[in-house]
Amino acid sequence: MTISMLPLQSDFSLRQHNTFGIDAKAQAYLPVTSVETLHALRSDAAASALPRLVLGGGSNLVLTQDFPGLVLHMCSRGRDIVGEDDDAVYVRAAAGENWHALVLWTLEQGLGGLENLSLIPGSVGAAPIQNIGAYGVELQDRFHSLTAIDVDSGEILTLDRKACAFAYRDSVFKQRLRDRAIVLDVTLALPKRWQPDLRYADVAQELDARKLSQPTARDVSDAVIAIRTRKLPDPTLVGNAGSFFKNPIVSERQRNALLERHPQLVNYVQPDGAYKLAAGWLIDQCGWKGKSLGAAGVYEKQALVLVNRGGATGQDVVRLAQAVQADVLARFGVALEPEPIFI
Repeated sequence: MTISMLPLQSDFSLRQHNTFGIDAKAQAYLPVTSVETLHALRSDAAASALPRLVLGGGSNLVLTQDFPGLVLHMCSRGRDIVGEDDDAVYVRAAAGENWHALVLWTLEQGLGGLENLSLIPGSVGAAPIQNIGAYGVELQDRFHSLTAIDVDSGEILTLDRKACAFAYRDSVFKQRLRDRAIVLDVTLALPKRWQPDLRYADVAQELDARKLSQPTARDVSDAVIAIRTRKLPDPTLVGNAGSFFKNPIVSERQRNALLERHPQLVNYVQPDGAYKLAAGWLIDQCGWKGKSLGAAGVYEKQALVLVNRGGATGQDVVRLAQAVQADVLARFGVALEPEPIFI
């Protein structure tokens, strides 16, 4: 395959390819359906020299301007059960697969383990980059390995959990391999001895309301979908990138000082003795829920979500995010860090 055979497009609108619905353009756009596409791209000096943006579902970025380079849109497909051992069944999915569709597919195969991660927007390839998580489960808890391509050398990399250096909404792909590696596929280990993870009160309460004392993995998934549907706007109707800010981690000392001044502070102890604070609660206490700044606003049902009220630019979203961050810092002394990347 040569670059002349690739479906490169120029001056390409990304409005339909980012969940915020921001109208920005890419200088060049290329759908990537196989690793051969990426090898062909490397063989062309001019194309390889362009700034690169790897795009999956577009659910974790804010386009603040037109992108002056090449957007590589991961469109590869495929998912399969690739093995098992005494402890787990192994499922491999291509980077371009939709994450939620993969979760539902595993449930259809009778495999539990991903149900708490239902309805998280985005692609399979983006999941390990962000180490996605929800309701007590993170991707790293179900991760086995992945393959990626080093776009500088063309080398195919195989990375296990340790090599991925997972942390809270973080991985090696945001650090040492940033702008170097493109995820091609992900292999997950789904437990044979499945037990529901009901540590989050919202999930337990939803199941209790449904009178499900011994829920199946499908029951937990249905509960999570119901909760997320109530709390979060559908990006096909209201532009958004899901939870916009990370839940901040503070020391026990800082958490205790905050509790003295704010007894209702929502916080969760972490394995290392630090505390995770609920960013949505902090924002709500600052009066931002339902408020707008220009065409960007804070969702009225969940203060952790910023939305496009219609025609918002990336700069509108940035201004709103900065205003929210400033108010939370002034009131609580806590710095909020955005989850999406800004382009």
